[in-house]
Amino acid sequence: MHSLKCNAGRARQFSTSFSKEPSVVPWISPHHYIRAKSPKPDPPTEPFAEIPKKSKYISHESAIKLIKHEKDPHRVIKIFNMVTNQRGFNHNHSTYAVTLHRLARLKEFERVDSVLHQMTYETCKFHESIFLDLMAHFSKSSLHDRVVEMFNTIQPIVREKPSLKAVSTCLNLLVDSNQVDLARSFLLHTKTTLHLQPNTCILNILVKHHCKNGNLESAFEVVKEMKLSDVSYPNLITYSTLMDGLCTKGRLEEAIKLFEEMVSKDKIVPDALTYNILINGFCRGGKVDRALKIIDFMKKNGCNPNIFNYSTLMNGFCKEGNLQEAKRVFNEMKSVRLRLDKIGYTTYINCLCRAGEIDEAIECVKEMEEKDCKGDHVTFNIILVGLCRYDRTYEALEMLEMLERQGVYLDKSSYRIVLNSLCRLGDFQKATELVSVMGSRGFLPHFATSNDLLVNLCEGGSVADATMLLAVLVPMRFNPEPHVWCRLIEVMGRGRRLLATFELVDVLTKVNADGRNPEECRVLTSYK
Repeated sequence: MHSLKCNAGRARQFSTSFSKEPSVVPWISPHHYIRAKSPKPDPPTEPFAEIPKKSKYISHESAIKLIKHEKDPHRVIKIFNMVTNQRGFNHNHSTYAVTLHRLARLKEFERVDSVLHQMTYETCKFHESIFLDLMAHFSKSSLHDRVVEMFNTIQPIVREKPSLKAVSTCLNLLVDSNQVDLARSFLLHTKTTLHLQPNTCILNILVKHHCKNGNLESAFEVVKEMKLSDVSYPNLITYSTLMDGLCTKGRLEEAIKLFEEMVSKDKIVPDALTYNILINGFCRGGKVDRALKIIDFMKKNGCNPNIFNYSTLMNGFCKEGNLQEAKRVFNEMKSVRLRLDKIGYTTYINCLCRAGEIDEAIECVKEMEEKDCKGDHVTFNIILVGLCRYDRTYEALEMLEMLERQGVYLDKSSYRIVLNSLCRLGDFQKATELVSVMGSRGFLPHFATSNDLLVNLCEGGSVADATMLLAVLVPMRFNPEPHVWCRLIEVMGRGRRLLATFELVDVLTKVNADGRNPEECRVLTSYK
């Protein structure tokens, strides 16, 4: 205790004596002193700076998302290989499927072959759906031999015999591509080598092929073979395909007999789609009264007509010019509380416009909007045609401008309908203005219309409008006929505009099939 007091006293004496001296250096805490004196670490050497931080482990789900949205085939392979090099990562069916799908969509078929070769060394379980997808891609690229090759690759990689679905997919792609000989050899191969018995679905593809080509006798021969086996016995699709083929050929009575045979003999219940084949056949054959009887037969047999059945019947009455019956069918659709869609409304609007009831058709469009059923460019083109046909071209032009302001998508036909009508009326100034609008939207008028418009402007003395029109059309690779160029030069020369005429001749000599450069377009605009 005494020693502690002595030490405390010495500390006070030391502190007092130290405070009496003038302070030369500020007091620094030992901790601060140590930090201040500790040497700074040397900057890292160049190799150390290049070492990246530890990357995050990429799961199968993340790899699939990365590959799915990649548009560069080189990066697809880079991502695929990068995740492969991760410790503990093994590709599975999904990662292979998305990689092959992306490469096939990008038409990188050599890389597809490389990935397929790598699959042969994998131990994971694959499904044949990968190869069904590849078949579709090869078929779109007209590589029909590769379609069969993908089918033959299923068993070595999937290690299972291809299913009947794979057979029907391959056969359907070949038939749709009109590869008949290849389809026959493929079908023979599945029978003899794989011992796969064709079922109804597979043989229906052959029936569809023969009907599509108008070879109904061959189609009926296939059906006879189908009836010899329970596995391939004809079903509703078989009969519907045959009836459609008969109706297309105008053999309506035979189609009805086949329908009766299907119902009475094979006890197959028809659906609305099958009925619609007959309804459409009779409407196209100008026998709408028979089509109406089929609708009545449907109702009596417990099959309520749908929107397509009524629309087909309504279109049939429209072609006959029977607007009253078309209206009756339209109102019946409402009375049975069918939800009218774009197809139903557009069909009825077409009936009204063809009969000259344009105002009622426009009211029908408003009704569509009120029921949250928006028309598309097909709907509005029908109304534009109706307005122009019944001498209401300027109303059609106003509608065109209104639809543009409302952001409604219009195609080139929409503008061409109104443009052709303006030219027929001889209002070439409005027509020129409309061409300018079309040019701003990337729509080119008909070749003949453009040439006629240029000639008419020249003959009317509107050289400035003609040259402005050329300035719009030339950048869109429009090449006027020689007589149009001659007429334009002649008119300009007659007006003693020699400099502009020489410049136009110079442009004419440079015009070729490869298009025009911006300098030529500037020359054209200088004519005004």
